[in-house]
Amino acid sequence: MPFKPGAWYTPGKCTFTVWAPHHEKITLELLRPRKAEIPMDKDPLGYWHCLLPELPAGSIYQYCIDDSIRRPDPASFTQPEGVHGPSQVVDHTEFAWEDQKWKGILLHDYIIYEFHIGTFTDEGTLLSATQRLNHLVDLGITAVELMPVAHFPGNRNWGYDGVYPFAVHTAYGGINGLKDFVNECHKRGLAVILDVVYNHLGPEGNYMRDFGPYFTDKYKTPWGDAVNFDGPFSDEVRRYFIANALYWYEYFHIDALRLDAVHAIYDFSAKPFLAQLADEVHEWSRSNSRMRWLIAESDLNDSRLIRPASQGGLDIDAQWSDDFHHALHVQLTGENQGILGDFTDSDVLAKALNDRFVYDGRYSNYRKRTHGNPAVDLARNKFVLCIQNHDQVGNRARGERMSLLVDFESRKCAAAVLLLSPYIPLMFMGEEYGEANPFLYFVDHTDPDLQEAVRKGRKEEFAAFHVGIDPPDPFAEDTFFQSKLQWSRTEKADHAILLGFYRTCIGLRREYAFAKKHVSSAPEIYADNDGKFITIIMETESGTVVCLFNFADHPASITRMEDKSWEKVLDSSDPRWNGPGSLLPALKKGSLRKEKINGKCSAVFVAA
Repeated sequence: MPFKPGAWYTPGKCTFTVWAPHHEKITLELLRPRKAEIPMDKDPLGYWHCLLPELPAGSIYQYCIDDSIRRPDPASFTQPEGVHGPSQVVDHTEFAWEDQKWKGILLHDYIIYEFHIGTFTDEGTLLSATQRLNHLVDLGITAVELMPVAHFPGNRNWGYDGVYPFAVHTAYGGINGLKDFVNECHKRGLAVILDVVYNHLGPEGNYMRDFGPYFTDKYKTPWGDAVNFDGPFSDEVRRYFIANALYWYEYFHIDALRLDAVHAIYDFSAKPFLAQLADEVHEWSRSNSRMRWLIAESDLNDSRLIRPASQGGLDIDAQWSDDFHHALHVQLTGENQGILGDFTDSDVLAKALNDRFVYDGRYSNYRKRTHGNPAVDLARNKFVLCIQNHDQVGNRARGERMSLLVDFESRKCAAAVLLLSPYIPLMFMGEEYGEANPFLYFVDHTDPDLQEAVRKGRKEEFAAFHVGIDPPDPFAEDTFFQSKLQWSRTEKADHAILLGFYRTCIGLRREYAFAKKHVSSAPEIYADNDGKFITIIMETESGTVVCLFNFADHPASITRMEDKSWEKVLDSSDPRWNGPGSLLPALKKGSLRKEKINGKCSAVFVAA
C-alpha cells in the first residue's frame, strides 16, 4: 500500500493525497486560516499529491476538480461543516494515549454489548457514553460494539448512511471523542469493536464518484451501484478501504471491526477483497503485537467466510449467525412472518446450537432454494449470537424490543441460553434490564426528494408484514428521542431483577465453563420435549456443568443428568429472580434423570 489517502499532518508540514485517475487537473484549495490554490502532481497510479510546509492543524481545505467542481476530501478525517462542507486537517499525533499495556483480548473471551451512541444516553455523545462504562464492567461485559460513526448527513442516523469512512461524526464528539472513549474502555479492560460499512455509502453527500471509479454498475445492491471491488481500477478502491481498516486499528486503537453486510460486497476476483483485507489486518496485528480482529455480518450462512485460506476460506476471524436469533424468537413469540417462517420446525433451536447454522444446505421455503453450507466442524467461538440487535429490533415497524413481546420468565430463559451457550454472546443496549422504549429507524437527510423516497420505502417494506401499520416517520425528531434508553429503569422492580440475572449468568459463564481455555471437551447439546427443552453438558476444569432450558409452560423430563451429587447454582424460577417459586425438584444426592422441570425455567447444575 504505497500511499495513505487524506491529509496527513506532522508538525511543520502536511501531505495531501487523493486518487482521481481520470482527471486532468486537481487543485488543493485552502480556505482557512489563509486562502491559496496549490496545484497537485499526478503519479502513474492516478494519485495526486502535494506537500505544504508550515500549515497548521485545523486548516480548512477542499479539492477543485478540472477547474469545474469543488468537493471535500473523500478521505476526510473530519467534516466540521457537515457532509457538503469542506474538510479539515487533523493532527493525529497530539492525543495522549494511556493504554500502552493493552494488547487486546482473545475472541473467545468476548462478551459483546452493542450500542448506538446517539440513543445510549440523553446527551448522545461518546463522552456521556464513557460515563456508563462502569455499568458495563459491573455487568461483566468484555467488549463494546459501536454502531457506525462515519460522518453522515445531519445529526440523527443509525450510521449506515455514512459518506466519509475516515471521519468521526462531529455530533458524537469527533476524532478526539472516539479516542478518549477507546482509551477509557481499555483502562477498564474493555475491548472496542467498531461497525464499518464497506458495501455501500450513503445517498447524501457521497461525492466519491466525482473523483474516480469507486463504484460499478455491473452489480446492484439495495443501495444502488456496488462498490468496485473487482472491476477496472479496483486495486486502488481496495487500497482505500484497507487503509480505512488499518486507520482504525493504528490511530484509534480499535480492537475489532464488525464488517456490515458482507453479502452485499460483490466480488468475483480470484482473491476477494475480504481475503486481502484479512491478510492485511492479520499482518498488522503480528507486526504490532496486538490482537486485532475482523467479525463479518452475513446472511449467506457461508462457512468459507471464517475458514482459513488453506481450506479455501477468506480467513475472517468470526461471523454473526442470525439462525439462532430466528429460532429462539419463533420459539418465544410464535411469530412466523417473513424469514421467521423458516424457523417453525421443532428441531431448529437445537440445530442452531449444535450445528452453528440451521440452514447449512437445507431447503429454505422463504428463499425458495437451498441455503448455506455446513459449519459443524468449526469452533463455536467463531460465531456471534444474539437474542436482539439493532437490525432485529429496529427493522420492526414499531421497533419493539423483546421486553414488549414476551413475559418475564421467557426473557430470563432467553438470556440464559444466550449467555450460557458456548458461542460469543452479543447483547443490544438496554436488553440487560428490559428496556421498554423502542429502537426505531431514524435519519436526518436534508434533501426533500430523498426524504420522501425513504418514507415511501419504509412503508412498502412493512406493508406485507404489518398490515395497517405505518412505521413512525424516520425524519421526526420524536422518532429519535423515543429510541433513547431510560437508565432510571435499571433500579426499578423487574428491571433491576433482570439486570441482576444477566449479571449472574455472565458471572457463571466466566467462572465455570465458557471460555475456551476452561473447556476440556466439546459440549453435548440435546433437545427434548419437541425441541422446547434444551440440555447443554460441558466438562470443565471445575467439573461437569449442566445447563437446562425449558421454553414450554408445561413440564419437561430431565433425562441427561448422571448419578452425581449436584449443586444448583442458577434457577430462574426462584423467588430471588421474581419467579413463581422453584420449578425444579428438591436437590438430593443421586440421579435427577426421572425428575421434571415443571414449567418455563432455566437452571445450571455443577457436579459437587
